[in-house]
Amino acid sequence: MRLSVIGTGYLGATHAVCMAHLGYEVTGIDVDRGKIDRLADGVVPFFEPGLEDLLRATLATGRLRFSTSYDDAADADMHFLCVGTPQRKGEYAADLSYLDAAIESLSPRLARPCVVVGKSTVPIGTAERIADYVAAHAPAGPDIEVVWNPEFLREGFAIEDTLRPDRLVFGVKDESGADAMRRVYAPLLDTGVPAVVTDMATAQLVKVAANAFLATKISFINAMAEVCEATHADVKKLSEALAHDNRIGGRFLHAGLGFGGGCLPKDIRAFMARAGELGVDQALSFLTEVDAINQRRRARMVDLARECVEDSFRGRRVGVLGAAFKPNSDDIRDSPALDVATRISRAGAAVTVYDPAALNNARRDYPELTYATSVEAAVADADVVLHLTEWQEFRELDPAQLGELVRQRHIVDGRNALDAERWRAGGWHYRALGRP
Repeated sequence: MRLSVIGTGYLGATHAVCMAHLGYEVTGIDVDRGKIDRLADGVVPFFEPGLEDLLRATLATGRLRFSTSYDDAADADMHFLCVGTPQRKGEYAADLSYLDAAIESLSPRLARPCVVVGKSTVPIGTAERIADYVAAHAPAGPDIEVVWNPEFLREGFAIEDTLRPDRLVFGVKDESGADAMRRVYAPLLDTGVPAVVTDMATAQLVKVAANAFLATKISFINAMAEVCEATHADVKKLSEALAHDNRIGGRFLHAGLGFGGGCLPKDIRAFMARAGELGVDQALSFLTEVDAINQRRRARMVDLARECVEDSFRGRRVGVLGAAFKPNSDDIRDSPALDVATRISRAGAAVTVYDPAALNNARRDYPELTYATSVEAAVADADVVLHLTEWQEFRELDPAQLGELVRQRHIVDGRNALDAERWRAGGWHYRALGRP
């Protein structure tokens, strides 16, 4: 079976590599020549553990290739749409222009029966619109199946989530679409991965509903952190107690600086926008507060840092540990760490940032900040150190050794991931969100 993957960003590149690893002939298509050339040379243009090694291994088999020409995708039996759907500038709604451009370029080349599979996160109704467009504009329009197959990748775990997902969701019009999806995913289904076959509207809803639920759970525990700060309670112990309740569970119940990245923030906002268009905005009105709680944690982090420097950042040096929105990633989209660093810099502090993977991206988008290539350089002569991305490297730091480098031993743990007693034993004044 021959596959094409349209869009070779985070989702598309991962999907193309993994499907080639499963034994399919795969062509990755993207309009970005630089990205295509790097992938063809065995270089992944973003940080994802293990993906570059798997890319090189699959390129060596001859089953994987990359191109900027849609003509090279024309003979595929199945086309996966993996282009980005970012938030529109100045609006909550999703920007579907990349997806529309992709389907407009692909459709005239679909001259024989095939399956078009949408994986991008989209507002409900997009899949149906694309199906209508393909039927009207592709030479083989009536013989082309359009299916929606949402992705559920976690950055840092993309290979695992592609090859060993929690579930597969197939949004189809009829059983022939479901059969096509079962064939292409047979290597996964044979290992026991569950598949949910449903209509296209539900399939589109699954992804945004899942992200809205996760965002709500994260914001819930961060709201509890606000209450803890007002009552001198400990949100970490509160989370531990709640996690023992089987109805609640401990995943995504970790209080801290909140969520960021290219999915949760923009997806819940796009979900709210689409609900408004459908006239059911009241059903998702709670997501407005979910978003607001998340943003307030960033402001509170700045306040805690300010308290450590006697309420003024003027003339102070601040060392920031972390730039990516999460560990094991170089993604800085809507990064809480860089948002906090920027706010403090604009308040008059000299801010130096270190991150194991995201420095190049941070330098490009946040040139006003100063960057260091090591933890030691980032914290040198600092009046306060901020732990903002929970890389394992930061958990393993020696507080006593690090204390010899700073001007004042103040640390604010924005992720509640450091050993508080260990840092206090090392002579540090330790503060954290939601903890006394």
